[in-house]
Amino acid sequence: MESIDGIATYPMISLLIFFVFFTLLFWWVFTASKSHIKEMGELPLDNDQPINKESYDV
Repeated sequence: MESIDGIATYPMISLLIFFVFFTLLFWWVFTASKSHIKEMGELPLDNDQPINKESYDV
């Protein structure tokens, strides 16, 4: 691996991408509105929408 010129830049680029991604993720988590988070959390439990029985017919 030492014979490849510039091989050390690839780990640095991947570390930078990893750091930027999780920094942006943490920023979104802390700045997202609590009502939006609660609405998305309750979405799987929401039974207000009718079930399309045609899609379940075999």
